Amino acid sequence: MIVEILPSKAQGTITAPSSKSCGHRLLIAASLASGESKIENIELNDDISATVACLRKMGAEIEIKDGVANVHGISLGERKEKLSLFCNESGSTLRFLIPLSYIISAQSTFGGSDRLLERPQEVYFQLFNTESSSFSKEGEAYVTNGVLKAGEYSLPGDVSSQYISGLLFALPLLDGDSVIKLTTPLQSAPYIDITIDVLSSFGVEIVKKNDYFIIKGNQTYKPQKLFCEGDWSNSAFLHAFNLFNGNVTVNRLNENSFQGDKAYIDFFKKLKKGYSVIDISACPDLGPVLIACSALLNGAKLTGTSRLKIKESDRGLAMKQELTKFGIELELNEDSIIIPKSEYHTPSAALNCHNDHRVAMSLAIMCSITGGRLDGAECVNKSYPNFFSDIEKLGINTNYQEMQTK
Repeated sequence: MIVEILPSKAQGTITAPSSKSCGHRLLIAASLASGESKIENIELNDDISATVACLRKMGAEIEIKDGVANVHGISLGERKEKLSLFCNESGSTLRFLIPLSYIISAQSTFGGSDRLLERPQEVYFQLFNTESSSFSKEGEAYVTNGVLKAGEYSLPGDVSSQYISGLLFALPLLDGDSVIKLTTPLQSAPYIDITIDVLSSFGVEIVKKNDYFIIKGNQTYKPQKLFCEGDWSNSAFLHAFNLFNGNVTVNRLNENSFQGDKAYIDFFKKLKKGYSVIDISACPDLGPVLIACSALLNGAKLTGTSRLKIKESDRGLAMKQELTKFGIELELNEDSIIIPKSEYHTPSAALNCHNDHRVAMSLAIMCSITGGRLDGAECVNKSYPNFFSDIEKLGINTNYQEMQTK
């Protein structure tokens, strides 16, 4: 899909898209509850659709209509022999459901896109190859066999928090208490806080200490009626227009949210004032939008960027390649990215979105200043299918005449 954006300013009021991070967790917890749950403000994007499809195969009954998900939970006592689950490009779907697969099925096969299957799963190789379980990669899929046992699980805290969340969903269901011990400091604490908050809403208790979690066994998920809050991660792209003489108000954002990406509010203020040094180790998904905005403002140094390499694309490299077309040269280091204050111009060629929704939306912000064309813009469907129509409503001059798939 090709989208051309002409120089224009955004103004107006828009409703935040539904939180993808919360949506995954609410749907999984509802699917583990015995009975009927209702989750309001669920918006289907590619990642949420992948989670819904997998949960249905696991045995949940999920009907979504007009933004409301009615969920009848899985019969956990009826263990399936085999499951085949396709996670598309969703790392959350894959990592959240792998531990649960040991409870729900004797054997599960997880497939997905090429990029998803390239993303590291070393933690699960270490945790689940035991006397009672196995975890392997067979061809273009991951395969789980055996059963999950209560006990002590040790893993690093400075890799994806999704591994910890996956365990937190599954361990309360086991016959016995468990402990998760972190061998390195926890980096993405806000995502764990979201998981614990959702579990608490469904009646599941997790005790969080400095470097470990205590999980009582034999707990039961209780059905609930809940509302999925707005997405701070994607609202960053809407609020970013305000850095460039825009006047955008985003409704339905919870100021008390556990979502760590709401940190962009403070980060944007720093970027507006001048050259800034910003640590994104706790919120790496903000990397592309911070790169884009700082490149057009006063420059910046982002630290804690190492995990950008293992997202939907190598995000640091993707942004470096595309910003070169604007005349901006990034410096990529092992755990930092330096964005210089630069003279910039309309991109010299069409911009490649690298099949990465956050790269695409970040480049769109830049194009609203310089003009430009985005190639492969359909990748926003991963998290925010309405992004281009929403920014058009705000006044961004967007040309959809060439939106056919190439």
